Amino acid sequence: MSGHEAVPADGAAPARAPYRTGPAELDRDKLFAARLHAARVRPYLATALFALHTVASRSVPTMAVDRHWRCYVSPAFVARTPVEELASVWVHEVSHLLRDHHGRSDRVARQRGLTGPGERLRMNIAADCEINDDAFGAGLVAPDDAVYPRTLGLPAGELMEDYLRQFRLGTRTHELAWLDCGSGADGREREWELGPGGADGLTAQQRDAVRFRVAQGITGRPGSAPEGWQRWAEEAFHPPQPWRDLLGAAVRSAAASVGAGGDYSYGRPSRRSASVPGAVLPSLRRRPPRVSVVIDTSGSVSDAELGSALLEVAAISRAVGGRRDLVNVLPCDAAARVVHPLCRAEGIPLVGGGGTDLRAGFERALRSPNRPDVIVALTDGQTPWPSARPSCRTVVGLFPRPYPEGGYEDDPDYEPQLPPDWARVVEIG
Repeated sequence: MSGHEAVPADGAAPARAPYRTGPAELDRDKLFAARLHAARVRPYLATALFALHTVASRSVPTMAVDRHWRCYVSPAFVARTPVEELASVWVHEVSHLLRDHHGRSDRVARQRGLTGPGERLRMNIAADCEINDDAFGAGLVAPDDAVYPRTLGLPAGELMEDYLRQFRLGTRTHELAWLDCGSGADGREREWELGPGGADGLTAQQRDAVRFRVAQGITGRPGSAPEGWQRWAEEAFHPPQPWRDLLGAAVRSAAASVGAGGDYSYGRPSRRSASVPGAVLPSLRRRPPRVSVVIDTSGSVSDAELGSALLEVAAISRAVGGRRDLVNVLPCDAAARVVHPLCRAEGIPLVGGGGTDLRAGFERALRSPNRPDVIVALTDGQTPWPSARPSCRTVVGLFPRPYPEGGYEDDPDYEPQLPPDWARVVEIG
């Protein structure tokens, strides 16, 4: 909800607007009165509001935050803005930080290959849409320049990542080119920010503690916060694990191991050919690795986990360069089923429901005419494993199972089965 940079639709470097004139001194009494009003009408945000350290800055026309929980405030903006509207801007800016929009923007940028200030502006707009659709009212006035999903013709109640897929910079966003809520909103550091080495920033542990206290306040009084905040609080207590990144990294690491995906080719002669006149020597060329995915379809694996497994099959294809033709899927319970080439993950029938013996799946994969460089097993782990290390690298995506301390009453000697040491294990969920 603040900024001074104009970003054209083509994503080129923004043009800098001149600094605005106004009083040199920040009216902190007025600013802090607005923060107190924000805390009174949104008591569950009080811990976060008072954790922000304010920095007077004429480089921002309104207010902005960095990822280290500093709030940059224009003295001129405070002077001309009513206390009630300042309170709304306080709530808006701290919402970016609580919802980790900077970290989420960085992840989206890596996953989708988004670069440049134009894409970061889109992230800021999408983050504002996530916040503003239920931020105001009930004691908070809506600022005149607030961005809503309806501003872009989008539905309410969605997340930044969802909105980001649904619009591009163009005529509808032309008037939003000024928007700049700082690195706390989109992850891109500005030259007017104090940076990680500056004074009065919060450490990672302090930021997590603030989020935890706010989430406690929301879940402790159900119904007192809008639906978007209640959803955020539930996720704050059960943060998503980076297992998808870990699984992808494990597959890439296995595929890049010595001896995987290598073959000799005359397509590019070896540099050693110069030392053998009259002969052309082939060079060792890397080819995309072949991956066989063995999916546990036994009765102990839930429908939700099978659905998750199909999503991971698509993620695995991306981890090896998007070559779906090199990924095969083998549903397996006590016997290996039909080998399915990967066209669309959602079209693969996961047939099974009996006992579990993934050894059949490993055997079937290794007997394939196109032997895999990597086998990925998605399972709850309750299966016998091959007695010997397979001839290719193995990654196990493990659906965790709770194991009561002291064992089960009906079988006190039971010990959970663990994947073998030769497999790279990533816990899913």
